[in-house]
Amino acid sequence: MSIIFHANLQHCMELVLSKPNKKRWHMAFATIYCSRAFSSHFKYTAAKNKSKVSPIPSHIAISDVETHLCFSKIDQYSSLAQLVKEKNLDQLAQSGGAEGLTSALNTNVEHGILGDAEDISHRQEAFGTNTYRKPPTKSLFHFVWEAFKDLTILILLACAALSLGFGIKEHGPKEGWYDGGSIFVAVFLVIAVSAGSNFRQNRQFDKLSKVSNNIQVEVVRSGRCQQISIFDIVVGDVVCLKIGDQIPADGLFLDGHSLQVDESSMTGESDHVEVNHSHNPFLFSGTKVADGYARMLVTSVGMNTTWGEMMSTISCDSNEQTPLQARLNKLTSSIGKVGLAVAFLVLLVLLVRYFTGNTKDENGNTEFNGSKTKVDDVINAVVGIIAAAVTIVVVAIPEGLPLAVTLTLAYSMKRMMADHAMVRKLSACETMGFATTICTDKTGTLTMNQMKVTKFVLGQEFMEERSNTSIAANILELLHQGVGLNTTGSVYQSTSETQFEFCGSPTEKAILSWAVLELNMNMEELKQSYTVLHVEAFNSEKKRSGVLMRKKADNTINVHWKGAAEMILAICSHFYDPSGNMKHMDDVERIKFNQIIQGMAASSLRCIAFAHKKVQEEEHEDGKSHQKLKDHDLTLLGLVGLKDPCRPGVKKAVEDCQYAQVNIKMITGDNVFTARAIATECAILKPDQDLNGAVVEGEEFRNYTPEERMEKVDKICVMARSSPFDKLLMVQCLKQKGHVVAVTGDGTNDAPALKEADIGLSMGIQGTEVAKESSDIVILDDNFASVAKVLRWGRCVYNNIQKFIQFQLTVNVAALVINFVAAVSAGGVPLTAAQLLWVNLIMDTLGALALATEQPTKELMEKPPVGRTEPLITNIMWRNLLAQAFYQIAVLLTLQFSGELIFNVTQKVNGTLIFNTSVLCQVFNEFTARKLEKKNVFEGIHKNKLFLGIIGITIVLQVVVVEFLKRFANTERLNWGQWGACIGIASVSWPIGWLIKSMPVPEKPLFSYLKWQNYMDADPEGHLLIQKKGDAD
Repeated sequence: MSIIFHANLQHCMELVLSKPNKKRWHMAFATIYCSRAFSSHFKYTAAKNKSKVSPIPSHIAISDVETHLCFSKIDQYSSLAQLVKEKNLDQLAQSGGAEGLTSALNTNVEHGILGDAEDISHRQEAFGTNTYRKPPTKSLFHFVWEAFKDLTILILLACAALSLGFGIKEHGPKEGWYDGGSIFVAVFLVIAVSAGSNFRQNRQFDKLSKVSNNIQVEVVRSGRCQQISIFDIVVGDVVCLKIGDQIPADGLFLDGHSLQVDESSMTGESDHVEVNHSHNPFLFSGTKVADGYARMLVTSVGMNTTWGEMMSTISCDSNEQTPLQARLNKLTSSIGKVGLAVAFLVLLVLLVRYFTGNTKDENGNTEFNGSKTKVDDVINAVVGIIAAAVTIVVVAIPEGLPLAVTLTLAYSMKRMMADHAMVRKLSACETMGFATTICTDKTGTLTMNQMKVTKFVLGQEFMEERSNTSIAANILELLHQGVGLNTTGSVYQSTSETQFEFCGSPTEKAILSWAVLELNMNMEELKQSYTVLHVEAFNSEKKRSGVLMRKKADNTINVHWKGAAEMILAICSHFYDPSGNMKHMDDVERIKFNQIIQGMAASSLRCIAFAHKKVQEEEHEDGKSHQKLKDHDLTLLGLVGLKDPCRPGVKKAVEDCQYAQVNIKMITGDNVFTARAIATECAILKPDQDLNGAVVEGEEFRNYTPEERMEKVDKICVMARSSPFDKLLMVQCLKQKGHVVAVTGDGTNDAPALKEADIGLSMGIQGTEVAKESSDIVILDDNFASVAKVLRWGRCVYNNIQKFIQFQLTVNVAALVINFVAAVSAGGVPLTAAQLLWVNLIMDTLGALALATEQPTKELMEKPPVGRTEPLITNIMWRNLLAQAFYQIAVLLTLQFSGELIFNVTQKVNGTLIFNTSVLCQVFNEFTARKLEKKNVFEGIHKNKLFLGIIGITIVLQVVVVEFLKRFANTERLNWGQWGACIGIASVSWPIGWLIKSMPVPEKPLFSYLKWQNYMDADPEGHLLIQKKGDAD
């Protein structure tokens, strides 16, 4: 075998060495591929012999090649991972630097890895995948155990156990288990439903977390720039990094300019770290690119990175409590205290009545006769009284309120995902419903972000398409330099295809496409003919980018600038005419250029200008120390106009928001004319609108006094040429004026505004990872129409919770009053513990499921936003719930005291009638709770299959409980007439609901003067509070 191996190795070496002008590193190259050829039965790809591999020192070539031949020696790999973690420059130098490791990892600096399925498989097998071990997710048993820890549940279980024991002792196992057993079953049913819903919600959060973590990363494979999932990154990949990107794995700096990295997530240090070839080429997974751009070589992934080790120990806690949940917990607590007081009074009254001989059993005999009564009977009676009191507490405490919030938020999150909105922070779901103002970007949000160069101005003449032949050769060469080297984009053309592929931002792709297809620019030739000396990356403050380059042929040095047309024009003193002659730019010429720019902008075009300046060698040497590019006395090369059409449907989405009385403000970096044209096209500005004060520039807004800003901010509809600071300033002003502000953003510099806003909306396609992490909701399709849908869902969440509060409090008020009055006057509560728990299950869990999953309706967008000043429980809700509660109290107390006479039935049948009527009242009340103000409660009911299903299940179960579980539920079978009477009494809820909605209510909150309104999640004036970001941190 060794003879065959050496023969093939020799053969491959001869193939390589026979070609002239080959360097020593081709030896390593031959060794890799000939060894692989041997292992796969002499199958190798001849085409790969032509690809370039970076030169590496000869003393490591063979050893590293053999080590990484099939990526089998993990010890070597571990030391490579350690090299980056420890920032070991000496060891890196011994390994031949980043280039040496590139070749050792069988990667090409320019073209990346091969990237086919076999190559990826080998790398993943040897080095692992870019995933990390997560702590085990919480099981269903965990949530069951959490539910068991509830104090009231534990008390009820203790009562059930005592009741079961005494029942079996008194009546025997066959008959005596019913009372205690029924409480056990009811308690376990409550626990099962509660634990099941929490478990399901937790699983949903896990799914959303996976989607949230699935970042798209730009890599080069087989010479082609492509987007792949962060989980598909492998060791050896060449990754392209730009401002705002999260670094996907540990690795080494290959090439780039002005790279600054925010390592605060790893080190806690806020200062940005400069990464370069010489002093610090180490890059770490989980950190963020703060400035510049670069390419990196991936050296370790997944659990072999520091970030992976750290993340594997952190579990994602989905128990985030939203402001509304916190407020409802306070409300629950305050009502619970009232319930506890009532239950304690009931307990005292019942105990006093029992021990004074004022209670009788079913046969009319006095239950307590002093010493004649058995101890077992006394304990059993006391346990029954305690169970009744505890059950009153269970019914009185509206624990369904937080559950309803959780259910509606979880349901809304799932549905919003289908509407291209991924919720990162639960609180945003509800807060979006209060939004009064939305500040939106233009590019990609209102427009399609599919740019194309439609105008080209040279001198002061508009050039026709495909007119490169009429452009002077010197101008064409300078344009090629300015476009091809002053860019973060790239051009790819495979040998088998004639079509080009362009990579980068939409603006970069549009300009590169124009230069390649219409100006015949050749990117490969440019890169080989010029050396880039220094780069100033684009930033949203200066709105331009620059590059200093040297031509290899004659060593001439040029500085090129590209950016916003009026910004570049301001630093130019000369311009070229179409013939290639340089002319001085006086004030008259400058005015003409400004008119051209304004004319293009008025046609909704984004104007980009190119300018250059020749730099003398002496000037270059002098400028080396501070590395600042010349940005004065430039010569204008030309202007291009890029068309970015408005998204279809965006005008309607804007009008829908305006109809819902939500202000839309457009904040853009484009010039004022482009901004005005797009805003008019999108209906943000009306054709007949007074534009005085409605359209401002960022600088003008910035220079206002604080008083002027506060006075004018409401009228502003469009802010052009704005910086991220201007956006932040706008948000702060609006919040000071009491607005609830939603802001869209995609850039790294938008992070402060996204954090400051009540709701930060980042863009899923164009948004940087920094922007996404600063936001509350990610708009996955970058479309403003999706923002409008988020607004609708936010209002729906709030509306659903209000419906459930009304339904829940109706039952709470009725249950407390009925139980207290009955206990004081009659010496007993109308319903048994098991019956009360069944009512509790209907109103808490099933009611929450039915009412918290209503879908958004059209009328939600017909109301003004709630804002910061609306009480959580409105006067309308008090009117509705008190009317229903008083009716239920009147009916059930009438049945309690006169039901036996009215229906001519026994006490036990009367108890069943009370129980049945109470449950059916809740069923009918669920319908009236569907609409807080509208009289037609059946509108759209056919669309909510879950609501109808829960109503159906409740009715079926009620029939089963009454008719077939007599002993278990302590009920008697009812005849058709009695069922009809129960349904008839309960159905009166509908006409009462219809009539009561005709009654006007005062605008001032009903309990605005009561201090306990604070517990209803309002300020002392009864106003709804929206927790500001950072308050809970």
